[in-house]
Amino acid sequence: MINRDFGYTYRIEDFTFNEGFFELFLHLKTLGYLTFVITNQSGINRGYYTQEDFTGLTKHMQAEILKVCGSVFDGVYFCPHAPEERCECRKPKSGLLEQAFRDFAIDRERSWMIGDKESDLEAARAVGIVHGVLVNSNEPLWPVIDLIKE
Repeated sequence: MINRDFGYTYRIEDFTFNEGFFELFLHLKTLGYLTFVITNQSGINRGYYTQEDFTGLTKHMQAEILKVCGSVFDGVYFCPHAPEERCECRKPKSGLLEQAFRDFAIDRERSWMIGDKESDLEAARAVGIVHGVLVNSNEPLWPVIDLIKE
């Protein structure tokens, strides 16, 4: 939902922010929300790219968000495993969300999951997040701003 979905994106030159992302991010920060990336990155264990590639892209993403919004994601959590590895961190399992809850004081009842796959919302429901929005990664995010109000 942060970036346009072109498949396994790991190169900076292939990363394109989704239309309306910065406005949505600023809206969430203005409302006082902590913001997190909770992402499956099976391309790492499949050998399509390295963890260093992912880290570099994440640093680039955070730097761009900082330039535009004056803030960054409060945390980035990723699962490098492929589905057949049956780990506890890959969405729709909730391991990464549980880790974020351990690391930060998060109000589950006020929290929102904005995702581009049903597995995102499934993971959120598993930890008690009832507010969820399913978006298309290749469509503007502006409509989501109207859904999330204080």
